[in-house]
Amino acid sequence: MSCTPSPLPRPGRRAAAVALAAAFSAASPAPWAQQPLLSEVTVTGTREATPLAEASASVGVIDAGSIKLTAPAHPQQLLGQIPGVAVNVTNGEGHTTGIRQKIGTDPVYLYLEDGIPTRATGFFNHNALYEINLPQAGGVEVVKGIGSALYGSDAIGGTVNILTRAPNRDSGAELSGEVGSHGWHRLLGSANSGRQVKGALRADVNLSHTGGWRDQTAYDRRSVNLRWDHSPANDTALKAILGYTRIDQQTGANSALTPFEYENTPTVNARPVAYRKVEALRISANLDTDLGNDTLLSLTPYFRHNSMDLNGSYNFSTAATGDPRIEKTNVNSLGLLLKWRRDFAGAMRPRLIAGLDLDYSPGKRIEDALSFTGCNVAGTATSAQKFTCYAVGPRIYDYDVSYHSASPYLHFEFSAAENLRLTAALRYDSMGYKASNNLAAGDLVFGAKHYWQNAGSSRSFSRASPKLGANFALTSATHVYASYNQGFRAPGEGNLFRAGHDTTAARAQTRATDALQLQPIVAEQYELGLRGDAGGWSYDLTAYSLNKDNDILSQRDAANQTTVSTNNGSTKHQGVELGLGKALGNQWRLDLAWSHSRHFYETWITNQFTGANLNGKEIESAPRQLGNARLTWSPAPGTTAQLEWVKMGSYWLDAANTGKYAGHALWNLRASHRLSKGLSVAARIMNLADKRHADSAGGTGAAPTLSPGLPRTLYAGIEAAW
Repeated sequence: MSCTPSPLPRPGRRAAAVALAAAFSAASPAPWAQQPLLSEVTVTGTREATPLAEASASVGVIDAGSIKLTAPAHPQQLLGQIPGVAVNVTNGEGHTTGIRQKIGTDPVYLYLEDGIPTRATGFFNHNALYEINLPQAGGVEVVKGIGSALYGSDAIGGTVNILTRAPNRDSGAELSGEVGSHGWHRLLGSANSGRQVKGALRADVNLSHTGGWRDQTAYDRRSVNLRWDHSPANDTALKAILGYTRIDQQTGANSALTPFEYENTPTVNARPVAYRKVEALRISANLDTDLGNDTLLSLTPYFRHNSMDLNGSYNFSTAATGDPRIEKTNVNSLGLLLKWRRDFAGAMRPRLIAGLDLDYSPGKRIEDALSFTGCNVAGTATSAQKFTCYAVGPRIYDYDVSYHSASPYLHFEFSAAENLRLTAALRYDSMGYKASNNLAAGDLVFGAKHYWQNAGSSRSFSRASPKLGANFALTSATHVYASYNQGFRAPGEGNLFRAGHDTTAARAQTRATDALQLQPIVAEQYELGLRGDAGGWSYDLTAYSLNKDNDILSQRDAANQTTVSTNNGSTKHQGVELGLGKALGNQWRLDLAWSHSRHFYETWITNQFTGANLNGKEIESAPRQLGNARLTWSPAPGTTAQLEWVKMGSYWLDAANTGKYAGHALWNLRASHRLSKGLSVAARIMNLADKRHADSAGGTGAAPTLSPGLPRTLYAGIEAAW
């Protein structure tokens, strides 16, 4: 049997035809009828359509058919289908993420839409997925761990690429309405112009609302997506995209409770005055031109707008060390992704990709301090501290900051032997910030808190990131791959220019000065994987080791007792991830996603003055085990039922490892049935057994705090298509 890998796609004079074939694609196949794993194609790792069989990276793929069946009301309900990916609920569609890292808000993930970052480096939002219309997406790809050298800052834990849905070949429209528990209702609408002389247009609308299952946790979203695919010439393809989302939500749902409240009154919201208002707009145009000789030139200019008005419940505190405030941020971006790709003839099938990413993102941050005097009720052994109102204090931050970057990269791959594909890539990022303060320089005092205001400042960073990869075909159906990647994450604008407060002006000034000295977090990863198809089973097994150095932590200076941020942390992350899938006859399919990992501090001394040494401790909020299993039944065309099991392993509550959350296992049930041509119904029950569980847990072993997760919840809907 030949061991020759599947050849890479060749654009030639057919570049536009290939692009339009994808644009005018028919509906995605049902998830229980998926093609063998090695026949899948991924676009995220190299920014080019590449057979998954030849990828030297761990890539998880969810197609449009699976998204439609899952009908996610939250990203958590979808992304857990990929091994090693954990997404937890905060409120509405807000989320924390854990991919080869602890589950949290750390800015170690890069979120893309059709390969374009949804936000500029330095303006990270851990809730990035709620800015994208996920239920109407055309697919999801997750490159786990450090991203390839074709991506820059932030891609340490993983790169999440949401693919837009292409216009259909034929004109038509779809409209679905859904209602559910806790005041849920959602309207999804789509329309396609069909293939026309000037291309094809698709429009999607998502209107969602929930009253929230906990007190005062309502959520509203309005999303509109437009995509136009056009081939102005035989050697040219154009794709233009507009995505707009507006979100208005009460954010107190992730307020943690005492164990007594968690078990007996889980609907209590200890932070009902919290809110979050978000607006996100993305406009891009991708132009691919065939230059002949198997050469493709791609130009992608884009514009982004992100704004947020936030009163974050995580800031609420009456302690002197707390920092409650209302935050308003606004960022606009202009960027260009320039890429040249050449496929050379010959048995080695060399491919060279060269590119340049440019980004200019001016932004603004305004913060007003809050006081909870007379607006809070102290906590007890059985009751969490409550916040029922607030008073707005002075403006503590008001600065303009611009981010700019220029990042060239090279990616080269070739077949050193008939069954061996090698990859080498290098990216160089040159980036910087410039900030100007709109407040008076010097000490700003609010009560006992001192916020030091620098007049203005700037920082610049540069970093080279290499990648090496190899993919070896043991047989035509079995491939082993290995890779070495380096990645980094530049300090964000908040790290650099928002140092926080201290007890005296001198200490606050030290904090502000030291914050400007922060350097990028750096990471390296080794990965070994095996993927293939055997006996009807598709499998993807990966082992990885990821080290993160120069991490940012808070330390107390023994000389002046000032708390400062420094690059002195290092962590290690190791694990195994497994994806399995098999069609069991013509009606059944079984899919499994499972991972086992360990995350621990190597060097982590958070307080030099008191000697809090966490070296060797396991990282909190980092479960060793994650699991997802789906059994899908399709007894007749147009009828599907799916039973899902979701496993969250136990994890430490705190960095000192004083207590654990025991973890949980949940069951979900989904079903859809076609009543007639163009008319179908669907229903799903989340948390079928109505099991009490925590979306997040913290505190200590002596005083744990838990944020309760969704109880049994029913959704039902109807869809019409014509």
